[in-house]
Formats: sequence, C-alpha cells, structure tokens
Amino acid sequence: ELREELTNSGSHFCSQTDTEVIPHLIDQELAAGADFLSAFNAAIKRLQGAYALGVICSDEPGQLLAARSGSPLVIGVGRNEYFLASDAAAIIAHTPDMIFLEEGDRARITLEGVTIWDATGSEVERPVKTSSLVEQSLDKGGYRHYMLKEIYQQPEAIIDTLEGRLGHEQVLEGAFGPQAAAILDQVDSVQIIACGTSSHAGQVARYWIESIAGVPCQVEIASEFRYRDTVLSANTLLVTISQSGETADTLEGLREAKRRGVKHALAICNVPESSLVRESDLVLMTHAGPEIGVASTKAFTTQLVALMLLCIVIARRHGLTAEREKRLVEELRALPEVVTRVLELDSEIESLASDFRDKHHALFLGRGMQYPVAQEGALKLKEISYIHAEAYPAGELKHGPLALVDEQMPVIAVAPNDHLLEKLKSNIHEVQARGGRMLVFADQQVQIDDADIRLVQVPVSLNYLAPVVYTIPLQLLSYHVAVIKGTDVDQPRNLAKSVTVE
Repeated sequence: ELREELTNSGSHFCSQTDTEVIPHLIDQELAAGADFLSAFNAAIKRLQGAYALGVICSDEPGQLLAARSGSPLVIGVGRNEYFLASDAAAIIAHTPDMIFLEEGDRARITLEGVTIWDATGSEVERPVKTSSLVEQSLDKGGYRHYMLKEIYQQPEAIIDTLEGRLGHEQVLEGAFGPQAAAILDQVDSVQIIACGTSSHAGQVARYWIESIAGVPCQVEIASEFRYRDTVLSANTLLVTISQSGETADTLEGLREAKRRGVKHALAICNVPESSLVRESDLVLMTHAGPEIGVASTKAFTTQLVALMLLCIVIARRHGLTAEREKRLVEELRALPEVVTRVLELDSEIESLASDFRDKHHALFLGRGMQYPVAQEGALKLKEISYIHAEAYPAGELKHGPLALVDEQMPVIAVAPNDHLLEKLKSNIHEVQARGGRMLVFADQQVQIDDADIRLVQVPVSLNYLAPVVYTIPLQLLSYHVAVIKGTDVDQPRNLAKSVTVE
C-alpha cells in the first residue's frame, strides 16, 4: 500500500525491496519541511511488521537514528564512537559495552551521546551492559571453518552447560531461577515451540519428557503454532528454544501463547541479552559460546543437554526415583568424554564423504529418539552441501519412500543398540534388497553382516543421551561432504544465522 501511494505521488523506486519504502517516506516528510528526527518518527508510525533500522541523512550528518520492531538492535558504546548492529557478535571486536534496545524503541545517536524513546514516545534510559562475548572466541582457532571448530568444541560446551547445575546425584533446580520451584510444581503438560535445528531438539525432548516424566508433551514448529488454534491448559509450561533468542517466529509464538493465557514460559537460549530471555519467566542458558557457522552444531547438543535437565526436574514431581535420577546424572557427567571419543571417528567419516561427491539426493532413517536425529542429519546435509536430503522414521519406508531407493540413492541410518534395533535391521535389509547404498552408524556391539553396508561403529553409547552421541558423526559427515562439494560451509547460500524476519 505504501509503495503504491509513494509511486502515485512521484517517488521513483530502484528495487523491489520493502526497505526502500522507508527512505522514500522520510524524504516525503523532509520535503514537507520536517527536520530529520520528525521525518523519521513520522515514517516509523506508518510502518507495520518487523524491522531494525539505522538511518542517516546527508543534510544532517551528525546523527544516526535507529528503531526496532520485532527484530533485534544493539548500540555499541565505544570511546567517542558508537556502533549499530543486529547482533552483539558483529561489534564485539570494537567494544564490549552495549545498549540493547527494547521492542518499539527509537534512538538518536550523536557524538554527544544516545537518546532513547520507548514505544509510547517517552524518553527512557536503557542500561549499558558489558557483553559476555569474548573477541577471541570469534576466530577460527586454526580450523579450516567455523563449523569444524564448533563441532570440536562440543565436549567443552557440554561441560560448560552442566557447570553448577548438577549435584552429586541430582539436578540442582536453582539453575532455573528463583521462581522455578513454584512454577514447575504446577506443570501438568509441556508445549515446545522452535524452528529448524532447535525444533529437532524439541522432538527429542518430547520422548524424554513423556517416557521419563510421564507428562504430555507437544512440539510444534513456531511458524505453525502462531497461526493454529492450539488448546493449552492453564498449567502448560511453554518451552521456547532458540540459539540466538531473536528468532522471529519463536518470539511471536511466545507472545501469542501469552495472549492465549499461558501463564509460564521457559526459554532455552544461548544469548543472555536476547529478546527471548527478557520476555520469559524462566531461563536455562546453554553456555555453548558464540556459534558463527550458520549450520548449528554445539548449540544443538547443548540444547539437548538443557532439555534433559528440564526433563529431570519435571519428572521429579511425577514419580522419578532418586536412583533413576542418579543414573541420568551419571549419563550427563559421562557425556563430554563420550562425545570426545566419537570425534575420533573424524578421519574415518571423512573417507566416506567422497561417496557423496556426485550425489543429489539422500535419505536418513531413524527410529524412536533417533528419528529427530535423522531429521537433524538431513537438515545439516541439505544446508551446507545443497544435497536434497529427507529423513523418515524407518518404519515408514514401505509407505512411500522405498520407491525412491536405487543404486544412486545413499541411505544413512542411525542404529544404537536399543529395543528397536532388530526392527531397524529389517528396514536396512529392505533398502539393500532394492540396491540402495547403506551407510550405518551403530554401536560397537551391533553386528551387521553385509559387505555392501558401510558400517561406522560409534563408541559405546549412553541410553537416554544416545541422540546427542549420534548427532556428532552426522555433523562430521555433512561437513566433509560440503568441503568436497566446494560449498561455502560457514555461510551457505540463502541462509542467515539469526532468522529475525518472519
């Protein structure tokens, strides 16, 4: 509507982007005699939707005007200098001191200082915070790509996420905040919303929460949840998962749930200053450190660790015995060492990547808790190697996907030594019978006697935390395939690290 109005009034557009509407609106106000700040404010009042703006005017060069709605915006405060960015990581090399603008804020930045107005137009003070980011954590550290560095950082990231959250034999509830006990005592169901990789973490958590805690759990893509008439009980705990804490659909899902009467929300996030953290009642931070590669790795595994901690404190209220909690805590403590051992498979997995050099499609199979892991493996492969990859519950093969299998279709299966192993073996043989090329990641105890199957034996897995363990080789496989394909591993085409638009 604005574009049509401006065109009819004589404005000439050079592109098809919505962004270009904004300078034309400002210019229209300037032409009517307004000063820069007044013109900016008048233009902002006419905008709908999400935006994060930084605007300068050649006629008044001594100021930078900023505004945010639905998208993050941070002002870096240096010595006689200021910076404007959508993410702290973009400016940490210049200053650790930052002002995080709130929803609806507008700001005027000059060399004399920063003036901020809230959504009502009232002048407000926003605190200058020192970011927890460390500049040195933003380099590659000798690795070829950020993604590979971040894959190898996972044992340390898991240790950091568990730090201070485990007692001798139990999870410490204080990690969830002072209100946690009162809120968790009321929880009778869980609704998880997230996007992309984070939604796969949520799918794993559903298995945990329902099997360990015996509490109903639903998981939904945030962009779908927002527009569906979801039925939520008064005591549903809404769990949002986002690496950046600025994912637009997840944030709007949280806000929509609050409008529908959800009383309590918990955020699992990696950025303490983010919008998601500020708008949630409870927060469990994943101390993964900065994740630069677009394809999420250590953020995913630490999200799973955080979700297991949440599962345990909920289950404690629904019959979890002290002995079973002790075993789960022992698994959590053992996890970093197990992940370290899995990383030793890197060279073996790299040698398998050449099989994908000329491939354009791939299938991933998993059962039970490993189905979301298969989904995550398929997402990683398509994100960074541009191979079309899909994941299916292995039992669904005969209901359609088997028609795709031939000698040109690599099929990757995740096969831990659990109660579903024999059924998965049957699915593997179905693929073999159709000439499919099988690559199987399995426990060292698993024997699959077929010379045509490429078998990678993963160090003895854990029980409930097996999804974390089996994620690692799929990350390595995707990475090495992308390197062979020659794609931009850290910045794949058409994708962004923090999806701040709907």
